[in-house]
Amino acid sequence: MFMKLARAAVAFAAGAMLVGAQTGTAHAAGPSMLGGGSGLVVGDQGICTLTTIGHDAAGRLVGLTAAHCGEAGTEVAAEANRDAGTVGTFAYTYTAMDYAVIEFDPGKVVPVNRVGNTTITGLGGPAQFPDIACKQGYTTGQTCGLAYGDVFGSNTWTWTQICVLPGDSGGPVTVGTTLVGMVNGYLTVPCLGPQLGGNMAAIIDDVNARGGVGAGFHPI
Repeated sequence: MFMKLARAAVAFAAGAMLVGAQTGTAHAAGPSMLGGGSGLVVGDQGICTLTTIGHDAAGRLVGLTAAHCGEAGTEVAAEANRDAGTVGTFAYTYTAMDYAVIEFDPGKVVPVNRVGNTTITGLGGPAQFPDIACKQGYTTGQTCGLAYGDVFGSNTWTWTQICVLPGDSGGPVTVGTTLVGMVNGYLTVPCLGPQLGGNMAAIIDDVNARGGVGAGFHPI
């Protein structure tokens, strides 16, 4: 039952992702400031939200977002600085957990730990009832709500009552300043039905187990 609900929510978010965002003609532009909650133009055709940004064990500048936002090799631009052109590329995606690792060009990106009203100082989680969790999304900014926790005992997914809309996919879910998850979808009705998000601890464990780009990640 849980997996059907999870897949339905993720598929709904993927189908509803903002489409039609076009990258303009590139001009000389400075580096882009990116952090958890920044908007990303994905493959010139949609917008998602960056979960977090930092360095992996090899010193690469990397970040996370939802897997349904793009496939491996897909280029990304900063929504707030489209003239800067491509600033990173999807290194790989893992659809079963709906997360992706992006490798950024350090010459084109200034990583930050605060976007809007959200600051990320560390990794943790998962969120548990009755935590109040908040997310920072491209579309709806910061919204907060009650965490229901891992309702179905998946060790992968967490449910919250956070308002999310298309374009918020990949947004960081925090408790205080601790990153505990990402936005992956919602059930039935946006901003009314519960939000489904990946458990950040489980995601980081999977990234580390795979090795390569993203392994040993720590946020800015």
